Amino acid sequence: MRSALLPALAAFASAARHQNFAHAAEELHLTASAVSHHVRKLETALGVSLFQRHARGVVLTPEGRLLADAAGSALAEIESVLDGLRQHRRDNGLRITILPSLAATWLTPRLKRFIDLHPTVRLSIDTDRSLVRFDEGGPDIGIRYGLGQWPGLASRFLMDDTLQPLASPELAAQVTSAEDVATLPLLTDIAPEGWREWFRAAAVRYPRTGTMHTISDSADGLNAAASGLGAVLARTRLATAHLADGRLVRLPGPELPTRYAYYIVHSAHRPPSAAALSFIAWLEREALEPRG
Repeated sequence: MRSALLPALAAFASAARHQNFAHAAEELHLTASAVSHHVRKLETALGVSLFQRHARGVVLTPEGRLLADAAGSALAEIESVLDGLRQHRRDNGLRITILPSLAATWLTPRLKRFIDLHPTVRLSIDTDRSLVRFDEGGPDIGIRYGLGQWPGLASRFLMDDTLQPLASPELAAQVTSAEDVATLPLLTDIAPEGWREWFRAAAVRYPRTGTMHTISDSADGLNAAASGLGAVLARTRLATAHLADGRLVRLPGPELPTRYAYYIVHSAHRPPSAAALSFIAWLEREALEPRG
């Protein structure tokens, strides 16, 4: 349904519940004529009559009853979810949005340390690549990878990163120089910087032929490289665990600083809650740890 019809649907649901436009107008803080206008707009869009109008008021048509039952149920469910989100925030809840790769490889393994310090905070972690809205009912804070500027958001620098070539120990045994890296199957993701920039920094001709696999999620790319599928140009922050346990090893060539960095973001129009401020301070301490 077009979003423009949602106010009309809400007005109709109230009018159907009261069987009276004036009572619906009082509930919605509108005029009765505004409610009538919304209902007629909905009827025009659907091509059916939703009410029978007479001198003493209105009565739902069969089509109107069908829509009223569905709309009432849907709106009640939405209100229940909104109440839950409000309660979550009142109960010291903290909703965080973050890229799946950074959540899996960097944030999630550290979360217990935060909860040990703040046992009353209730976390909700949303892993999504899309740019979500930081409005009422949305996330409290997010961690984004970019240049630090997003419309409607306040941002603060969290940490930088570097790119380095990694491969499984078996594949790495075939390599003795940066030139040899160009002969390997290569794994890439959808990040703004990649192999082309690395080969330029290594003063090696970019291999225009050969095998190149694209894996959109960086964490999945690390796992694919560990399985021997190819060499991956990894962000160092994401590859810490793979390097520590030997699933991946460093290949010859430069470690390239990224132009992009990680930033903590929140709504520019809504100040962070006490729980969010505690989490932000903890994130900044974690970013300074050598293991990070």
